Amino acid sequence: MEIKEQVLEAMKKAAVPLNAGKIVELTGLDRKQVDKAMKILKTEEVIFSPKNCFWQAK
Repeated sequence: MEIKEQVLEAMKKAAVPLNAGKIVELTGLDRKQVDKAMKILKTEEVIFSPKNCFWQAK
């Protein structure tokens, strides 16, 4: 499974807005990998930010 898929899956399971630190805790991935995956997901418009520094799957 790709890193961005793991990040997206963690967001969907949580069903609440998460910050990058919480995603790192849930997935066990490196922070830099999570940041890169979130950047890709943002450009693909798969995730959105309901409030500052928190992200949620659409």
